[in-house]
Amino acid sequence: MNGNSATRRLKLKTEVGIVGGVSLIAGVMIGSGIFISPQTMMRNVMSPGASLLIWACCGILVLLASLSYAELGTVICESGGDYIYILRTSGNLMAFIFAFTTVVIVKPSSAAIQALTFAQNTVALFYGSCPPPVLMVKAVAFVVLLLMNIMNCMNVRLSIAINVLLLAVKFLALGVITIGGIILLFQGDTVGLQNSFEGTNFNINAIGMAFYQCLWSYSGWSTLNCVTEEIKHPEVNLPRAIMIAIPTVTIFYLLVNVSYLAAMTPREMMFSTAVAVTWGNKVLGGWGWVMSIAAALSSFGSLNGSFFSGGRVCFVAAREGHLPDILAMAHVRRLTPSPALIFTTIISLIVLIPGDFEGIVNFFGFTAWFFYGVTLSGLLYLKIKKPDLPRAYSVPIVIPILVLLAAVFLVLAPIIDNPRLEYLYVILFILSGVVIYVPFIHYRLFPGLFDKLTVFLQLFLEVAPTDKNL
Repeated sequence: MNGNSATRRLKLKTEVGIVGGVSLIAGVMIGSGIFISPQTMMRNVMSPGASLLIWACCGILVLLASLSYAELGTVICESGGDYIYILRTSGNLMAFIFAFTTVVIVKPSSAAIQALTFAQNTVALFYGSCPPPVLMVKAVAFVVLLLMNIMNCMNVRLSIAINVLLLAVKFLALGVITIGGIILLFQGDTVGLQNSFEGTNFNINAIGMAFYQCLWSYSGWSTLNCVTEEIKHPEVNLPRAIMIAIPTVTIFYLLVNVSYLAAMTPREMMFSTAVAVTWGNKVLGGWGWVMSIAAALSSFGSLNGSFFSGGRVCFVAAREGHLPDILAMAHVRRLTPSPALIFTTIISLIVLIPGDFEGIVNFFGFTAWFFYGVTLSGLLYLKIKKPDLPRAYSVPIVIPILVLLAAVFLVLAPIIDNPRLEYLYVILFILSGVVIYVPFIHYRLFPGLFDKLTVFLQLFLEVAPTDKNL
């Protein structure tokens, strides 16, 4: 296997077109968030007007951020998203810290949340009004994570096809909620929208937490940048897919939240365990269970997209020498990065054990926007110091500056307003990457430590090293 791979390296398939790109972005964005986050947001800001305003602001923020990332994707035409951009603009150390944090915590945590949401909505169908057993929920989540890994290891085209199909189901579900809300508004059910800003909580920490919860629903906006090498004509399809997907999702999110507020009061919304299911029970009556199925399928589709992109970050980081070599290999026949996907699955299964949704989301928001800020700083560096680099697409410099300021607010505001020990743990975890990087990556101590294991896994998994799709 080693001798063969030295002379003939593999390349990942270029399978993602404009439809696949739109479905990948929107498919990851529309996940568990829109079915869970509205009630936790309402508990933080305490008013429907402030809640809707934050939903709109987050939509604008991620659109501006994604347009900035579209420029990065056409300047640095490599897969890996934030990792590869940080590597090319900020250097090896910061790129390794990002890869370490993302591969070990952020991506597996995201996958665990989606799997748990799928399991909760699926199991709830068999328990009626009774809360389902936690062990049963986690067992179903465990199985779905394994199933997702098998699907993504088998075939790239299969994963994209499932994403497109489930995206249609998601839009259908959100369309039902939107139409139901419009009917309620025409019937005069506007109690939840009256005195919209009355009682708003202006505490900075509460607003920051509300933004984290809302941005969790928008997470996935940079998914397509993780698979740039697998996009057909990325200089055209990357920005085009962004401009189609993100405004569409933002409009749906606003309309769905208005529909929730037309069907229930802010107080009912705050104390709902699953706002979409509560909406379904109030509006659809005996057909309320349909919302549980819609939420489950939505989470399944988002999990599929997260697996597709998350495995690529691990794969690219290994290809650049920041993770073990085996993770940079692809299956010799299926041409999928199966070792990286298997590794991501194993970590996700470990993260699944504690399974605290709100805590994981807050951690995810804090770390994600820290690294978004680092990435956007790199774009500003390229714009100012290297303006002559060829660009198929460019944004005005004010756009990444505005998004960078928003990232700084999202990272610092909750810490300054309400310092908690958890933030220290997060910072220490991020910095712990330095302890690993210096001896094992920079000075390359024990360079042959994993050689025998790599050869064994290479033969067992039928994988070989890869080249970039350039």
